[in-house]
Amino acid sequence: MSNAARRCLLVDDSRVVRKVARRILEGQGFSIEEAEDGSVALEACRRRLPDCVLLDWNMPVMNGIEFLHALRHEFGPDQPIVLFCTTETDMAMIEQAIEGGAQEFIMKPFDEEILLGKFAQVGLL
Repeated sequence: MSNAARRCLLVDDSRVVRKVARRILEGQGFSIEEAEDGSVALEACRRRLPDCVLLDWNMPVMNGIEFLHALRHEFGPDQPIVLFCTTETDMAMIEQAIEGGAQEFIMKPFDEEILLGKFAQVGLL
């Protein structure tokens, strides 16, 4: 699949983080949809499942791990690819995210090199 066909859902309650990630990923040909919390993101996935989700942990309404569990319950273990992106550095939380079905973990703050490196690791670039 070409990058041009890839769709990424950015899920973060920070508009600034979504804006930075959007700029980086659109530069790689991704089409972007944004959601400010997990419940909005889940509705977006029900409308049209993206190829990947860049997912924040700490959000109002439905946090990242709750969204991840709901996503995997509804759509299965493999699609879409989920990259957790958070300030959380606790190893137990990272393990919880991976066990919950996330493919990769990105620490905030990230830059273009870090973000694209992780996307390449999971086969998105």
